[in-house]
Amino acid sequence: MIPPQYPIGRLVAGSESAVRAARERFQDQPIDLALLDESGKYPFSARRTTLGGVASCSGPGTFRGSERSTLTFGPSSNPGWWIDRADLPDQFPIGVSVRNVWTTARNIVLRSGNPHNYLRMVEHIVAFRLGLGIDDATVSIGSGDPPLFDRGNYDIYEAIMRAGIVEKNEPAPFITVREPLTFGGQRGDFLTFLPAEPGQKTLRVDCAVDFHSAIGRQRIVYDLSPEAFRQGCQARTNAPYSLYLYTRTIGKIFADTRNLGYTKRNILIHGRRRYLNEPGLLHDGRSLEAVWHRATLDLLAAVSLLDGGRFAGTVVSYRAGHTQDVMMCSALQLHSHLVPLPPA
Repeated sequence: MIPPQYPIGRLVAGSESAVRAARERFQDQPIDLALLDESGKYPFSARRTTLGGVASCSGPGTFRGSERSTLTFGPSSNPGWWIDRADLPDQFPIGVSVRNVWTTARNIVLRSGNPHNYLRMVEHIVAFRLGLGIDDATVSIGSGDPPLFDRGNYDIYEAIMRAGIVEKNEPAPFITVREPLTFGGQRGDFLTFLPAEPGQKTLRVDCAVDFHSAIGRQRIVYDLSPEAFRQGCQARTNAPYSLYLYTRTIGKIFADTRNLGYTKRNILIHGRRRYLNEPGLLHDGRSLEAVWHRATLDLLAAVSLLDGGRFAGTVVSYRAGHTQDVMMCSALQLHSHLVPLPPA
């Protein structure tokens, strides 16, 4: 596939020269995998959806690996996704919104009201909002520490499938951007959001990563569908071997790393020249697990934080991360760059 050319459009942040230089490097990077649907059919229900029942999944805590953590997914009569801290019954549920982001230093943390009323690493959970086309849901958990799984977040996928996705008697809301917009970062990275054609509800993602390690340069382009997201949600988060070694040695001294639940099963560990465990999501003999994780569980999570409906259009990501994702989505919301999808 010949890499498409995308307009930069209006610059939301960053310098034009830096963005153009990053864009050239992005254009030179070949596409490893393209999963495109030219039929124009929308692959999800066009009606507003919620969950039909309740289902749970459990695993060792991400930040307290010695403790078990359980996520329970259920329906919601209120619009949007809501996180209910079951151990804090006097606190309001946390609305899944870019307005409630507390920090993006290492992962996305949502918080509402009381500083104890938070949930860390929400990206691997709320990505399912857009990834499976679920408009309204409640997520209950007994702490601020989500579980880690050995199969990426496929355990969450299975739990949601057990609960079932059901339609409501109203159309789903859709939003897009008014015009092409680009956010330039500080590391030769950028994000571009492009508007959808009138009536076109689909979302296309073009995502590339570039690591100075065994991961190297990876790029995928896909049209969001249940099948594409099902594949991508199996990708584990990745960590350099130096971080993994740190958590097993001197990191035991410090509170923020001493209890990390990382193992050689639930994260992808990459060294300078090779992986330290078995990589997944192979294509033509090469692992694309890192870019799948970035393109689905990270990037779609940030887009799922947008208020107003399901995002339609195109999202292009090059070497970006949680902070850039959330800053871009905050700018879209704060400066009224989002509009309802025009009818066909």
